[in-house]
Amino acid sequence: MNAMTIQGSAVYTLAIRELTRFFRQRSRLIGALGQPIVFWILFGTGLRGSFDVPSWAPETLTYQQYFFPGVIALILLFTAIFATISIIEDRKEGFLQGVLVSPVSRTSIVLGKVLGGTMLAMIQVALFVAIVPLLWLVGMAPQVLPAMDPLTVIGLIAFIFVFGLALTSLGFLLAWPMDSTQGFHAVMSIVLMPMWLLSGAFFPTEGAGWLKWVMLANPMTYGVAGLQRLMLPGLPSGSAPGLPSMPLCVTATIVFATICLAISVQLANRQAIRNSRAA
Repeated sequence: MNAMTIQGSAVYTLAIRELTRFFRQRSRLIGALGQPIVFWILFGTGLRGSFDVPSWAPETLTYQQYFFPGVIALILLFTAIFATISIIEDRKEGFLQGVLVSPVSRTSIVLGKVLGGTMLAMIQVALFVAIVPLLWLVGMAPQVLPAMDPLTVIGLIAFIFVFGLALTSLGFLLAWPMDSTQGFHAVMSIVLMPMWLLSGAFFPTEGAGWLKWVMLANPMTYGVAGLQRLMLPGLPSGSAPGLPSMPLCVTATIVFATICLAISVQLANRQAIRNSRAA
């Protein structure tokens, strides 16, 4: 077996391990889907009366329609959090040390964990999208899924993959140096959740005052804007105030994913000795 085959097998095994662990823990599946659904229904219903439609959106846009791409981003973020927090658990259980002293490269370890988390994110998004029509039938939510041609569906899937890869890589680089899950939860509260809140998922950048500049500097903003462009009907094709153009969204999200993945690989290589001796 050559080196490439060994590394490829390691990436595949680590990725499948993430999926296996997830589906064996039903509470994770319920929590990962239940909280975004509750957020979408409660906030979408409670805030619809105070929602001012942005100038770039059609007047018929409701808050639940506007909030829907933001909930997709929330699912991707939650999946990144729960998938990468397992790094800390693996270190405590000794599994990570065993992988680090094996012939597997550190890059393969990062790719396996990140790709596994990204696949989980896409599966959970697919499950959420499948549940939405059921919520509409029982009157708990409006119909928010517009008709899409096959090319748009393929583009949406590809964009969700890149966005999920970026967030999972971000979760990896935050979790890798940590020794406690409590510390990771603290980072989630003061870094990851504010990133989502200030991404245009919860409220538009238009009319946000000085927060607008913070939101435009947030790389997650362009992932959410890309989802909005692909999932909301009647949006302008070019750039608009408060709504980046699709080419900018794609470019910014790819750059975000590349930087986070590169830093994750660098951290894994730099801290390999410390982790291998921690067993």
